[in-house]
Amino acid sequence: MSKAYFINKVLATTVVGSYPVVKAGGLKSLFDPLAGAVGIAVADQIGAGIDIISDGQVRGDMIGAFAGKLPGVKGQDVTGKIQPAAAAITVADTKYALSKFPKVKGIITGPSTLAHGLHISTPMYRNREELTLDLAAALVVEAKSLEATGITLLQLDEPILSTGIADLAIGKQAVELIASSVHIPVCMHVCGNIANVIDEILKYNVSVFDFEFAKNQANLDILSRRDLTGHMLGYGCIDSTTDEVETVPEIRKRIEKGVEYFDPKILLIDPDCGMRMRSRESAYWKLKNMCEAAKEVRIAL
Repeated sequence: MSKAYFINKVLATTVVGSYPVVKAGGLKSLFDPLAGAVGIAVADQIGAGIDIISDGQVRGDMIGAFAGKLPGVKGQDVTGKIQPAAAAITVADTKYALSKFPKVKGIITGPSTLAHGLHISTPMYRNREELTLDLAAALVVEAKSLEATGITLLQLDEPILSTGIADLAIGKQAVELIASSVHIPVCMHVCGNIANVIDEILKYNVSVFDFEFAKNQANLDILSRRDLTGHMLGYGCIDSTTDEVETVPEIRKRIEKGVEYFDPKILLIDPDCGMRMRSRESAYWKLKNMCEAAKEVRIAL
């Protein structure tokens, strides 16, 4: 199987990453208050029927969880030269997920998104473009550490790229620095409306592009007129911005629309974005219904 088609299942399901933080009690929580939250996130994804799970990303927001561990960053301020973290940031939780389920995606906040979430408080960096490239170099270490755990897929989260704020050429250089450092498939998640950036984004050398289509239906038309040869498409079909749980028929209709435009073999079915802000009940049933809808479409094919 080629690097792009890394899972041998049509309309396989996955998550974009984050899950609601549900703290659990017990002795273990005294040493690690969020260990229970990781366990719940992993168990819920497996219970819902997800084919490629995540560790739940329960340990912090997407900026702080990574930048807070990198030398050169204090709080939200870049105060010195960015260096790789002293220890792997997400490996322990990823290993836990792998101990419970064979197919797991490792997730790293992308360098452009990190750079735009921080304040530059040092003359060492003249601009965010220089910062982006140093963040990418530091995150190569995390990417390699995640690959060594045995993950199926590495995802880079770059929501900033749809806004037009970030330099897309530098963003490409940064993403490809990380992607080229590993031998497993790499997915890049970009939420929001992609109309103004899609032609540049599709030049990025990654195996999977992940976009939102439930909240941004215009993305479907935009992407249907582009050549995706050699790539898989993360197909967001769950609205992550609301606790309202879509029914199986509603989600099925969205997936069927995607299948009209794209070869179902290249589609990975997932929510539009992370679900950290949702209630546990809402997140679980959204995933459960999504998996059921994907199964129904799969059978119909």
